[in-house]
Amino acid sequence: MKFTFSVELLLFLMIFGFKTVAQENKETEPLKIIKSANYEVKSFDYEGLETYMKVEGDTTYVYNFWATWCAPCVKELPSFLKLNEKYKDKPFKLVLVSLDFPKSVEKSLMPFLEKKKMNVEVVLLNDPDANSWIEKIDKDWSGAIPATLIINKNKRKFYEQSFEYEQLEKEVKTFIN
Repeated sequence: MKFTFSVELLLFLMIFGFKTVAQENKETEPLKIIKSANYEVKSFDYEGLETYMKVEGDTTYVYNFWATWCAPCVKELPSFLKLNEKYKDKPFKLVLVSLDFPKSVEKSLMPFLEKKKMNVEVVLLNDPDANSWIEKIDKDWSGAIPATLIINKNKRKFYEQSFEYEQLEKEVKTFIN
C-alpha cells in the first residue's frame, strides 16, 4: 500500500511539475511571429512583454520604446545600434520594443528593418490598452516616445527622451560599472 501511495504521489508531482513548466512557457510565447526575408519579430501583449523582460544574471538590459513613424525615434536608432555593437561581448542586451500599429507592421516595420539592415532584436508590443501598461513600465511615463528603460538586477532607470550616443553610453556605463 505504501509503495502505491509513493508512486501516485510521484505521478502527481510529475504532472503538476510539467503543468507548471508548460504554463511558464505559455506566458512567454508571443501572440504572433512576423517574418520577413531576414527578420523575425515576436509580437507580445503587455503581459507577455513583461514576462519576456525578466532580468536575469548580471546582464544589463536596454529596452528602447520606438516606432517607425516617430522621427526622433528613428534618428536615435544609430546610437543604440552602435552601443549594441560596442557591448556585444559584455553582459548586455538591447531590445527595440516597437510600438508600430499592428495592422501596418508588415508594410512599415518589416521593410524598415530590411532596409536599415538592423542587427538587433526587435519585438512588437501589441496591446491596445496603453493606459493600463504605460504606468507599469514607469509610473511617470506620459506615453511619449522615444523612451528607454535600462535595467539590471541592482538598478532600474527610465528615460522619456531622445539619446545621442555619448549620453546613452554614459548612462549604460553607470549600470555596467
